[in-house]
Amino acid sequence: MSSPFLELSHVNVARGESTVLHDVNLTVHPGEHIAILGPNGCGKSTLIKTMTCECYPLVRPETRVRIFGRERWDLTELKKRLGVVSAELPGKPMLTTTGRDAVLTGFFSSSTLWPNLRVTSEMEDRADEVLKLVDATSLVKKEVGAMSAGQQRRVMIGRALVASSGTLLLDEPSNALDLFAQKELQQLMRKLAGQGTTIILITHHLPDIIPEIDRILMMREGRIVGDGPKSELLTEEKLGGLFGTEVALMERAGYYHVS
Repeated sequence: MSSPFLELSHVNVARGESTVLHDVNLTVHPGEHIAILGPNGCGKSTLIKTMTCECYPLVRPETRVRIFGRERWDLTELKKRLGVVSAELPGKPMLTTTGRDAVLTGFFSSSTLWPNLRVTSEMEDRADEVLKLVDATSLVKKEVGAMSAGQQRRVMIGRALVASSGTLLLDEPSNALDLFAQKELQQLMRKLAGQGTTIILITHHLPDIIPEIDRILMMREGRIVGDGPKSELLTEEKLGGLFGTEVALMERAGYYHVS
């Protein structure tokens, strides 16, 4: 197996005066597809921010964080290796940017193409390639603010991928999407997973978990309380315990649904 993309050992993270991650140990290899499940406030988003060095762990002798084999990163450089799609839809000034320019901003981690940023012909070619990959070529000249929520999410995934090395972190990606857009998102994730993109998905919406995702992390109160194969962890008993409610689970064509 290839060297890990991510290694977290005995990681504790505080936000404000509260410790929100407790003794997290996690190893992820390139090409893995993982879903992180847990109730609101369990620390899922903080875990993603720790992976992207937006949150730093408490300094303790046993703590270790290695990303792509390195313990120290320039954040601008790291953002070019990690494609992150947040739960929020784009805001200003991204809304007045065209689809193609929005994808190009991924090279600079900027909210728009500011005049001081130099876009090369190689960047333009890569942006066109990614727009085709995410089935968004029809959105090249359309302003982001005029797009549907599903179209915006597609462009933001393109933006996340344009400069990355095939690693995609998705934080509640189906938020604000209607049923049709959710289905399109699932199809896009399956396409990317099939092409070898590492996918780490944060969700509490089980239908987001595409069939290609075979490893589940369960989080509760800032701790990883389960880490293993989907077949072992996606059960009525374990999901009911995680979310603190009775669960009726159904699986169809590789997708899971609860009621």
